Amino acid sequence: MMLADLLPIALLGAVLGMDVVTFPQAMISRPIVAATVAGAFIGNATLGLTMGAVLELLALEMLPFGASRYPEWGSASVVGGSLYASQQAGSGGALAAALFAALATALISGKSMVWLRRLNASLAAREHDELVRGSGRAVNGLQLFGLSADLARGFCVTLASMILFTPLTRAIVASWGTDPLYSRAIVVAMVAAVSAGAIWKIFHLVSKARILFLAGLAIGAYVLVTTA
Repeated sequence: MMLADLLPIALLGAVLGMDVVTFPQAMISRPIVAATVAGAFIGNATLGLTMGAVLELLALEMLPFGASRYPEWGSASVVGGSLYASQQAGSGGALAAALFAALATALISGKSMVWLRRLNASLAAREHDELVRGSGRAVNGLQLFGLSADLARGFCVTLASMILFTPLTRAIVASWGTDPLYSRAIVVAMVAAVSAGAIWKIFHLVSKARILFLAGLAIGAYVLVTTA
């Protein structure tokens, strides 16, 4: 990909990374959505959806509220979906390499959110007196800075990850020697184990979680069968 090709992907990563905690928090940053949209940008929404499903299973355990620290899946899903969708369907190592890139991006982007929070806190401390007096200028200024900075953060993280991992993913796929069926099976087994652990934890912490899970599973199966 040329730099001009990466800019729309980076802008998508900026918007979806911003959705995680800043605005609009409309769940469009969930991996199943973000990776599918990124795949559509590349021209293969199906592969993007596949990567989104894999990342969604890993993200089930994330609870993005309060001051908790967590991977930032919005920008990471854009990276993973874009990289996987840019490879030929069935390429050996493509899923594993794109997943590695997405996970690395999620960790780095999660840390960048912490750094941004510290910067926002520092700026708010400087405006303490103005905020106490109820200054609209101070409040609006901090809000606009936080929004703009988070947008820039997602853009930079996505662009840097795409520049770094695009050639790396191609090199891994080109030199991959393992049967693609086995490599995909290992990836699916790992993410399924993680999601099973997250679901098991919810079963023990949330009242009537098992009943709700089985009801949702039954409804989903019915919809799938009747609309297929």
